[in-house]
Amino acid sequence: MEPSRTARAVIVGGSLGGLAAAHELAAVGAEVAVYERSAGNTRARGAGIVMQPEVEDLLGRLGVTARQVSVELWERQQLHLHGEPDRYAMPQSMTSWDTLHRTLRAPLEGVCHRRDSALRRVTVEGAEVTAEFGDGHTAQGNFLVGADGIGSATRRLLDPATRPAYSGYVAWRGLEPESALPDDLRDLLSGRFTVFSAEGQQVLCHPVPGAEGELGEGERRINWVWYTNVSERDLPRLLTGRSGRTHTAFLPPGEILPETEKELLGTAEVTLPAPLTRLIEASEVFLQPVYDLPPFRMVADHAALIGDAAGTVRPHTASGTSKAFGDAAGLAAALRDWTADRPLPAERLAHWEENRLVELLTLAEAGLDLAARSQLGTPAGPRYFAGA
Repeated sequence: MEPSRTARAVIVGGSLGGLAAAHELAAVGAEVAVYERSAGNTRARGAGIVMQPEVEDLLGRLGVTARQVSVELWERQQLHLHGEPDRYAMPQSMTSWDTLHRTLRAPLEGVCHRRDSALRRVTVEGAEVTAEFGDGHTAQGNFLVGADGIGSATRRLLDPATRPAYSGYVAWRGLEPESALPDDLRDLLSGRFTVFSAEGQQVLCHPVPGAEGELGEGERRINWVWYTNVSERDLPRLLTGRSGRTHTAFLPPGEILPETEKELLGTAEVTLPAPLTRLIEASEVFLQPVYDLPPFRMVADHAALIGDAAGTVRPHTASGTSKAFGDAAGLAAALRDWTADRPLPAERLAHWEENRLVELLTLAEAGLDLAARSQLGTPAGPRYFAGA
């Protein structure tokens, strides 16, 4: 009797969801290979991450505790334009994209992890899947996992009609060394999750580990995000960088135009508490429009979508990363004991898809509700950064 053939999984996307899928599928016996479209080191496009159970569970199986990769907060504070902050106890653990990425990547040192691999074509013949990339490289496997984010090439190949839709607001972001901030500002923000809300805008701010994972006071970074309503017609102007290129999904740090930066600080001075304006002024700002991608499906012929490739949730739920980890764990459970010479466990995959889509829809609705409380993305909410 011939031995069973190990299933080979081709994972498209080398960010956190793709790395989680690599760990989960390897744990159930699959041979995994990861293909990332970025040519260099993948940059953190949403630096702060709330430590959630799904993330903590995978870390634990890798021998890493949440405390080793997180900043412990003890308090939440609500800032106001005038007057003292409102504060109350709320313990919380915060990590960062790059800390998690480094932690997940290190144990996969012996696994194929190929960069500069933009997916162009997928073909399925029987039980064999072939992925073709922009540089001419091809990869063969028995199952394809699309973990390539909201702009997923995998999803476009499976369903060309599905496109993300602009939500009506953007996220201005910064990630600054704690040591670079004035003492009074650092004291205000250290150990706390800071919030400011007004009609059509919201600011969230908290410490995260340092660039190399440092957790000591003064060695960490301050992560902040400022959500503001922006009309879609103003996006191209705000997303135009110093290089002259107009970006679509992400304006990198260092690219904001001087006139946009001046407009940003002018708006902050009028609408935000003074400490937050000072923080933004001290930061290298980057910009992300918030997009919605409704769930379509997660399973196709010898393929699956996970994370934002399958559908998005608004960032206010603090569950984008944990959802991707949960998707990966459930997919691996559905494929447990499957080998390349056996039919796919279609019933288990269908059950996984049904359950995850229900959860995705629930989270998506919760995110819309949280955004609406600050009139973010709603027709009634005021607009900012309106062009002439």
